[in-house]
Amino acid sequence: MLTLEEIFPPFGLILRTPRLELRLIRDEELPQLMEAVRSGIHEPGHSPFSVAWSEAPPEELPANTARFHWSARDRCTPQSWELAFGIWHEGELIGSQSLMAADFSAFKVVKSGSWIRRASQGQGLGKEMRAAILFYAFDFLGAEVAESAAAVWNQRSLGVSHALGYRDNGLHREPTAQGPAEIQQLRLEAADFRRPSWELEVEGHEAFARYIGLKA
Repeated sequence: MLTLEEIFPPFGLILRTPRLELRLIRDEELPQLMEAVRSGIHEPGHSPFSVAWSEAPPEELPANTARFHWSARDRCTPQSWELAFGIWHEGELIGSQSLMAADFSAFKVVKSGSWIRRASQGQGLGKEMRAAILFYAFDFLGAEVAESAAAVWNQRSLGVSHALGYRDNGLHREPTAQGPAEIQQLRLEAADFRRPSWELEVEGHEAFARYIGLKA
């Protein structure tokens, strides 16, 4: 009988940093994820997301969150993929870090998005989990550019990006629950990545690389 990792190789991909483990969230772990969401991600009425999913009515939030992770799996194809990693710190699921690409073999560009529960903020974990996916994208997948974006008022997110070497790459406006917002676009080329002193440990890369059509 095939294992789940053999059926869907992204499930076997694990990234480890000195303090964190990043891997896809399985269905039985969704209740843990909901505990992190319900504990709070941001101040009420001050969502950093273009879609204020974290402020959905309490009765809708669990199913919405589950659907997002299920749909991310569905979007994880060789042509266009999204890895919606869970973030584990000291055995607890504390947030999510996504790494995504469209037509990666042609463009070599990745994008990212993330959140972390408020109780785990202010410890450098957001920077560490972003560094993990950048290490993986540049050193293992052969990405040449990483892109990100954040509202201009979200100095914590912009600070993480700038600390890792991203450069501002123009502004655009997006509608949000709080009204139109100025969004700072960011771009990081592989040579400009400000690498932490630690090394990334990776498990399951070869199978995932084959799955998306790359040479491991």
